[in-house]
Amino acid sequence: MSKRLSIVVVEQDRDRALMIVDSLNAAGDNDIFVISEVSGLARRLAERNPDVVIVDITSPTRDMIEELTLATAPMERPVAIFADQSDDSLTAAAIEAGVSAYVVDNLRPEKLHPVMSAAIARFNMFRRMREELAETKRALEERKVLDQAKGLLMKARGLNEDEAYGLLRKTAMDRGKKITEIAAALVTAADLLS
Repeated sequence: MSKRLSIVVVEQDRDRALMIVDSLNAAGDNDIFVISEVSGLARRLAERNPDVVIVDITSPTRDMIEELTLATAPMERPVAIFADQSDDSLTAAAIEAGVSAYVVDNLRPEKLHPVMSAAIARFNMFRRMREELAETKRALEERKVLDQAKGLLMKARGLNEDEAYGLLRKTAMDRGKKITEIAAALVTAADLLS
């Protein structure tokens, strides 16, 4: 981790919190803030807006996972949970909620930095995948509208597909707009007229 990170550590036990902070400080210069109570976690995390959240909990409950999910907005930042004990359904719920790393084992200082680095890498990978999926969905929707507009022109003007596309492209260039904007306007107008 080369850049300075803002890290929130959620840990109720003072000695364990100090151990985590010491381990993080040994790994690099980071801005670390400890939250010792899970209640009100959403508000406190919103105030801090950290880059990473690390949670150390002995035995997580479903309520705690839900509170953490709401509090950390896992889709917005990497979250690593260290639990001393857990069951498969809680682990699955945490991962489903977007937690980047869920480690069931007694937290050891030497594990903290590599797990946090893996959580950040995993979070970044999934964020890129979500962005690519959104871009693909947008492109498919634009393609669908473009095909509808070409179909309308083909039917109304007796054009073939290439001619319809050429007319849409020329209109877009003449008006300084994107072809998808012209296609959407044509489809909307056709819907209004039918």
